[in-house]
Amino acid sequence: MTFEGYFVDEDPYRANGTEVLRNLPGIADPAALEAFETFSVTQRSEEPFPEGVFDADHFCAIHRHLFQDVYDWAGEPRTIRTFKDGSPFCYPESFDQELSKLFGWLAARDHLHGLTSDEFAEAAAHFLSELNAIHLFREGNGRAQSAFLAMLAADAGHPLDFERLDTAAWMQAMIVSFYNGTELLTAQIRRLIDDG
Repeated sequence: MTFEGYFVDEDPYRANGTEVLRNLPGIADPAALEAFETFSVTQRSEEPFPEGVFDADHFCAIHRHLFQDVYDWAGEPRTIRTFKDGSPFCYPESFDQELSKLFGWLAARDHLHGLTSDEFAEAAAHFLSELNAIHLFREGNGRAQSAFLAMLAADAGHPLDFERLDTAAWMQAMIVSFYNGTELLTAQIRRLIDDG
């Protein structure tokens, strides 16, 4: 079964065997669900985000905050295997190991404090590409990752200006980072850093 470029087998997140993800308002139309999700997540984005220590639990809390009005599984790691363009994301049975490794890497680098803007962009691109490859949630990974990155950057002294975001270039950089390194993603993050 395919959906927006993803392949999922026996997807329990869908409502009654449809192409629509199970959702709290019970919306059955894909376009209507997308519109509701966008509206709800935008509203929640304007509220204070959960405090945390930039670990996996904090990342889950951010996803839960953003999608709490849309999905009953907001903030919960997916339980199924998913693929994009024929390539698998991290299998659920490997989440604990991969999250421990990635967030351990982040903590060992003092959550990217004390870096120049260029150094921060490079390290943040590595972190973001690895987090995306894990793809912890059934839906909403990109938005949760961006929110987490924005908080991490601000805390590390490199606030990001998302008004500068080129969405198409960002998406391309994320795709390339999955297969061919983080040079493009580093450049995109560097472009967003507000050096004052």
